Amino acid sequence: MTTSPTMTFLVAASLPTLAPLCAAQDQPAPAIEFETPAMPANPPANWLTYHLVHPGPGNAMPGDPNPIFFWKGRYHLHYIYNNKGFVFAHVSSTDMVNWKWHPTTLTPKTTGHGMFSGTGFLTKEGKPAMIYHGQGSGKNWIAYPKDDNFDHWNKPEAVVALEADGTPSKARQWDPDCWLNGDTYYALTGGKNPSLMKSADLKTWKALGPLLHDAYPANLGVPKGEDISCANFFKIGNKWMLLCISHGLGCRYYLGDFKDEKFLPDFHALMSWNGNNFFAPESVLTPDGRRVMWAWVFKLPFAPTGVQSLPRELELPADGVLRIRPLRELAVLRHDSKETAAIAVKADVPHPLKDLSGHALELEVTVKAPKAGEFGLDVLCDKGGTNGMRIAVVDDGKSKNLRVGKVLAPFALKEGEDLTLRVFIDKNFVEVFANDRQAAATAIPFVAENTSINLFSKGGDIEVKTVKSWKMKSIYAGK
Repeated sequence: MTTSPTMTFLVAASLPTLAPLCAAQDQPAPAIEFETPAMPANPPANWLTYHLVHPGPGNAMPGDPNPIFFWKGRYHLHYIYNNKGFVFAHVSSTDMVNWKWHPTTLTPKTTGHGMFSGTGFLTKEGKPAMIYHGQGSGKNWIAYPKDDNFDHWNKPEAVVALEADGTPSKARQWDPDCWLNGDTYYALTGGKNPSLMKSADLKTWKALGPLLHDAYPANLGVPKGEDISCANFFKIGNKWMLLCISHGLGCRYYLGDFKDEKFLPDFHALMSWNGNNFFAPESVLTPDGRRVMWAWVFKLPFAPTGVQSLPRELELPADGVLRIRPLRELAVLRHDSKETAAIAVKADVPHPLKDLSGHALELEVTVKAPKAGEFGLDVLCDKGGTNGMRIAVVDDGKSKNLRVGKVLAPFALKEGEDLTLRVFIDKNFVEVFANDRQAAATAIPFVAENTSINLFSKGGDIEVKTVKSWKMKSIYAGK
């Protein structure tokens, strides 16, 4: 959460210039009352249908997803929003799809400071707790809910790490995460060269020095001093994952080992490209053992002012390649299913999918072991099949990528491998998953009339095994 250059957020027809929420200046928060978000009775036509958005009623600017818990049958997600100061909005859900807003209580009235990025965790006793940075306080804090609905919280407790000589650590307090490893709590404080500390009771903390191991590999593709903010550290498969951002690179992750009370990564990859607008990730472990993450998507043509990505399931199987899948519970939104099989798509001849249209769709397109240099589909096209968004797998002889609009995410098919694209269209916002190994998201300006879809291929014919589609219900009651 180091301070970064200002970024522009597109909100309907106006263009305010604001600092990213997880990079805002650490200034004292004003002592005012904050609204509880509520969806308007008649949302504008260009508002998203099944993504979690911040609905107002005021002109607030939402941002980072933050502490997430599963507690007594409900998921509780907090996200930063800024109207007259930084607070945590609170939504809950039984399925991570349909959400309801709770009263906005994590404000300076409760905590004594504004709310900056943090994470949720469970204590040794199995009780929920959150760690976060207090705006204007210069400190990280831990807070505990007083009730099972997470509507009331205790006064937070400052996290103060002591050096071996008993003096307070001078490590910068910023963007914290906390996790339990065995009987020991570990907490990091983010930014460049993040620091680590440990505790047996969440009260007394011992400074451990840098988070990253001295044996940090030189060939990882990202320097050891790269900004590590909005951090979330957890075990996945047989590795530890550090899910985070840097303010210059956006959402990214490391895989590696936690040894010698340090993190030793052996792999690094990005989850954001071309505009750095997939940002500030946060995750939760579900009761059935799935790791589910969200990210804040911004700097795109949205209305309302911001959006959380669809929940993504992360898995690290024995082959060591991270799997990224759309949340399986999203299937509850499906209706009006259609399926077409055995479609021959000729090179350089668009193939319209005449029976498919709409602004709230899920598509599953499977292509038989394609050989073409570029192939896929164009969505959100006008009636002439143009002015849409291209979704493609591209091999130009120099690089291999998944293309979603202007975003190019590294992706390559194996020899003889079929391609399966999962495509989620929500008004002008599109998220795409390719063979569970890559995912990308972007948006184009909303045009109500643009709903048609074409298959296409360049440099060779392709055979599309199946195109499955579903219309998607709204997650907002009565809409």
